[in-house]
Amino acid sequence: MKPIWVVDDDQSIRFVLEKALAREQFQVRSFGNPRDVLAALDDDEPQVLVSDIRMPGGSGLDLLAKVKQRLPGLPVIVMTAYSDLDSAVSAFQGGAFEYLPKPFDVTKAVELIRRAVEESLREQVQGERMAQMPEMLGQAPAMQDVFRAIGRLSQSNVTVLITGESGSGKELVARALHKHSPRGNGPFVAINTAAIPKDLLESELFGHERGAFTGAQSMRRGRFEQADGGTLFLDEIGDMPFDLQTRLLRVLSDGQFYRVGGHQPLKSNVRVIAATHQHLEQRVKDGVFREDLFHRLNVIRLRLPPLRERREDVPALARFFLSKSARELGVEPKRITDAALQRLAAFDFPGNVRQLENICHWLTVMAPAQVIEPKDLPPEFMGGAPPGYDAPVPVAAPATGMPQPEAPSLPFAEAAPASLAAAPLDADWLRDLERQARGMLEAGSPEVWDTLTRQFEGRLIHTALELTRGRRIEAAHKLGIGRNTITRKIQDLGLDD
Repeated sequence: MKPIWVVDDDQSIRFVLEKALAREQFQVRSFGNPRDVLAALDDDEPQVLVSDIRMPGGSGLDLLAKVKQRLPGLPVIVMTAYSDLDSAVSAFQGGAFEYLPKPFDVTKAVELIRRAVEESLREQVQGERMAQMPEMLGQAPAMQDVFRAIGRLSQSNVTVLITGESGSGKELVARALHKHSPRGNGPFVAINTAAIPKDLLESELFGHERGAFTGAQSMRRGRFEQADGGTLFLDEIGDMPFDLQTRLLRVLSDGQFYRVGGHQPLKSNVRVIAATHQHLEQRVKDGVFREDLFHRLNVIRLRLPPLRERREDVPALARFFLSKSARELGVEPKRITDAALQRLAAFDFPGNVRQLENICHWLTVMAPAQVIEPKDLPPEFMGGAPPGYDAPVPVAAPATGMPQPEAPSLPFAEAAPASLAAAPLDADWLRDLERQARGMLEAGSPEVWDTLTRQFEGRLIHTALELTRGRRIEAAHKLGIGRNTITRKIQDLGLDD
């Protein structure tokens, strides 16, 4: 374990903490000013940093900000006088783990430092586990064929067409093909051609010049330019408008294109990977997809199997998604019984891997205990799903940072404020949530997941902060999430404003 660093211009305080921590078998390194700490960070780093606020030659708050830039996950304990509470508030806003008021009780100080060490070690282990997690999971023969194909294509720039049902993981395969290709250090740019209105899709792909159309007040680079030197992933290519297919074919044929309203040809240095859930041969027969474009895209075809064809992968995928959901929420991962896994594996999953991931998000929030039993699974696994109920509403996921539509008005404040998994839930708000989700889905809203998730997480954190009068550490404890998680969520959700 790395040493504890203590920073204080008062030698007596450094001495007391050094002796107390040494008795507890902690290694300690002491500094008299922030400058020496920043210099030492070039060669070493601490497990925990304990720093005074007011010191000659630099502020502890400035040191906190600089250290957090270099080591965002490092727990920092700030020492401050009782009369300096404004500084304590600033410390929390800067991401401090906790503050230690002076004069302090040595036993309590050591206990606080011990808690910070445990938190640091826990996050370190979680980070190592994340680094070890594979890009894709699958022991089924059909998935092993996909993995072998990715390996064979690893040194190729050939165009690839990925086919498979919605939610089967086509973009994951595209990202793996990009990562392991000679273009792996270049950009990976994805665009769903079915999700963008026809009038805007041409500009999205090829960019436009200033004044090319009403509202084009400046030049804009398209996805082909953004992906220069890398890979462009065209998802749902089967839904591309017919007239745009001609322009795409021209780019694939001679590597040149024009921005909308432009007269200067631009050279494209892009590898194209396309994907579709459509039967393209039938689309060609129906006259809605160009046969020459089909042959240009269909150089190498990879078929991604639906989840019902790889049921043996469901247990490993479920455990992976439960662990992933727990990390995102900052809670302890839930375990799942073999009986519950058998029930999952027997399900057909019309939404494929994406639906299984949503279910695992739902279970992480809604299952009442740490061990998931068959009775904890959503209604569709009990044979009692209401009409039109296809999958559990995904109520917990990381925000994407994309622009959000206006948040719906939902009664989230009625939910249990401290632990959703430990308290009985009023079904009314869940029905309201399902109604709102259904309305947004039927209306074709493109950001249903992000909108409802941000609303849910924002209301939970806001309520917890109200109860704790703004004390983030205490709010995180009540919510059952980590201090770094609540700090990141507050920034992502704009709750600082």
